[in-house]
Amino acid sequence: MDGDDIKVFGGSGSPRLTQSICSHLGVAPGKGEVLRFSEGNLFVRILENVRGRNVYVVQSTAYPANDNFMELLFWIDAFKRASAESVTVVVPYFSYAKGDKKDEPRVSIRGRVCADCIEAAGAARVITMDLHAPQIQGFFRVPVDDLYAIPVLCEAAKAMGLTDLVVVSPDTGFARKARMYASHLHAPLAIGDKKREGHDERAEVLEIIGDVRGKTALVVDDFTISAGTLVDVAKKLMERGARSVYAAITHGVFSEGSMAKIDASPIEQLLVTDTVETQPVTFSEKIAVVSVAPLFAEAIRRIHYRESISVLFTE
Repeated sequence: MDGDDIKVFGGSGSPRLTQSICSHLGVAPGKGEVLRFSEGNLFVRILENVRGRNVYVVQSTAYPANDNFMELLFWIDAFKRASAESVTVVVPYFSYAKGDKKDEPRVSIRGRVCADCIEAAGAARVITMDLHAPQIQGFFRVPVDDLYAIPVLCEAAKAMGLTDLVVVSPDTGFARKARMYASHLHAPLAIGDKKREGHDERAEVLEIIGDVRGKTALVVDDFTISAGTLVDVAKKLMERGARSVYAAITHGVFSEGSMAKIDASPIEQLLVTDTVETQPVTFSEKIAVVSVAPLFAEAIRRIHYRESISVLFTE
């Protein structure tokens, strides 16, 4: 790829993933800096010419979610004011996708607010991965490419040589995506019956629907924060006669205390991608990270050269 044609910059939420994406594209990361002032203000500055260029900026919005989101807006604005031809934002983990609806009185639809802000700042396109609520794509008036981590995680699971596999969705909401995992792995599907009350990030797994006795269970989900649901599902699976439990999660967000829960759980290994890299925890030895940089790099390459990216969504 001609490095003069494309510019990939990384925000402070995704420096390592940006470097990896650039390595796959054969380009050097764009030069920029972020300053943080004592009262909490952020200041971003581009350190090279981007006039007339198609710019891609990579920034996950987690830890700290609000700072990283505001930084993303400032990058978009800076590139537009520096006369970039277009700005495509690559948001590997879009945290506010959980706020996709008004399901109780007097609450904000946070995902829509974030979409409006990204558009207002001047983004021409959004690339993300495994949105928690796929309808967030419809909140934008610019194109949104919601990539799947399924092929990458399934290849990693196959490499582990698991036998008598059953794929497990922790709840009915993730059942459609879990069925895609099951199809890739040629395995049956089981589903957890989960109840959540309030906004305290705790949920109770009531039952497992499906046959898991004597099987190797692979729990799949789009993200985990406290690891509470993941651990509850694993315990319930062992109670129902599963031989062993593994897990594959796209976004390992991971809050304080999550590693202790995972270490004390029946989960033998947890696969996560590198969409989040600013967690406040040190990973357990049970965590294995697989990179989705090649997938993002290929999406950027195809978009840049006006090629179809539908091949990246093959189920």
